[in-house]
Amino acid sequence: MRELAQHTLENGLRVLIREVHTTPLVAVSIWYRVGVRYELPGWTGASHFVEHLLFKGTRKYTETDLDRLISRCGGTSNAMTWLDCTVYYATVPADQLALALDIEADRMAHARFSARDAAHERRVILNERQDSENDPWFRLMEEVLGAAFHVHPYGHDAIGHSTDLQRLSYDDLRMWYRRFYTPSNAVLTIVGDVQTDQALRLVGRMFGRITSRASAAMPSLSIPSEPTQRGERRVVVHGEGQTHYLAMLFRAPPATHPDFMPLVALDAVLCGASGLSLFGGGSSNRSSRLSRLLVDTGLLASINGGVLPTRDPYLYGFYATLMPGHTLEEAEARLWEVVARVQREGISADELEKAIKQTRAQVVLGTESASQQAFWLGFSEIIADHRWFTSFAQRLARVTLADVQRVAQRYLVRHNATIGWFVAQGAP
Repeated sequence: MRELAQHTLENGLRVLIREVHTTPLVAVSIWYRVGVRYELPGWTGASHFVEHLLFKGTRKYTETDLDRLISRCGGTSNAMTWLDCTVYYATVPADQLALALDIEADRMAHARFSARDAAHERRVILNERQDSENDPWFRLMEEVLGAAFHVHPYGHDAIGHSTDLQRLSYDDLRMWYRRFYTPSNAVLTIVGDVQTDQALRLVGRMFGRITSRASAAMPSLSIPSEPTQRGERRVVVHGEGQTHYLAMLFRAPPATHPDFMPLVALDAVLCGASGLSLFGGGSSNRSSRLSRLLVDTGLLASINGGVLPTRDPYLYGFYATLMPGHTLEEAEARLWEVVARVQREGISADELEKAIKQTRAQVVLGTESASQQAFWLGFSEIIADHRWFTSFAQRLARVTLADVQRVAQRYLVRHNATIGWFVAQGAP
């Protein structure tokens, strides 16, 4: 990868620029340290709610302009709210960099949304949540997360609870915007067919005059640390349908912890390599250990796993869909047997080599484009710093067989587990 240019404006905005001249495109993403992690009780869903409202227009751009101007030049744009962050991103022709930057600068400083907009988006988000509640996995995971986290805000979904979505006022949402959408709380990444000096001058002109609002609207938030888990937790959700689902989650370390990379390797052995995917995917997991032992034998229809890179300790989990005729007790017992064997015997050298090679291949394939590099550079600055991304493959290659067995023994234990069952009770 090309050398990365780093700069911080006087108002605190962190800027990362990488020149990639393979295609005449540029990817711009701006990351705000606001998401589920910052939503204390009563504020769940506030970050996602504000994300919706920031597409309603700014001082310079109407709601229609925000979409039309990007699409008219052949670009794409969108946004996302997640555990540790909210991000707005666009990929445009290289000669439209100024447009993409100006839109985000105006969104940061001069977003315009009304009480009427808030009322409209409240209905949209509540409908979105109601649709999600039709999904057994959503209903199960909402209960599992709530059981897994007693104190830390990670215990709720980004969409928030219905009671909070109905309670949050227009003034609350304006306060949330003013508190978090400020230069000192943001990271800007630019990757593509640009000249670094010219891009930095544009950034200075667009963002340099925006005043940081670090002390405005809300006091500093103190994110509570989750207490140590001292026993297995269990939830059972009943619902219509013909299919049972099993979630087995374990408290896991943050992305910066030395045990994180061994867990990535362990997950690749058990569930299949997924590279730098936040939301599943990656290569087929049909040759993974759990697929061969539990899917190929007819017990499960599918099983997936994943350890998410987060700023604070989160979860490592298995997510299984049962085949008809099998019980949740049977599936859970077999899963524990596979875990116990890894803890007792470890994994083979061939398995570790395959896991590392497949994961590294997924990382390369998943970070080829300018937009993917802009995404992961910014994301890494949120959870750690950009070196978390740029050194990922090297750190993974240093994982040993002993490391993998050690993390299996340390984290995949019953007193560290939260188990969720979705018990299907038939369809009307």
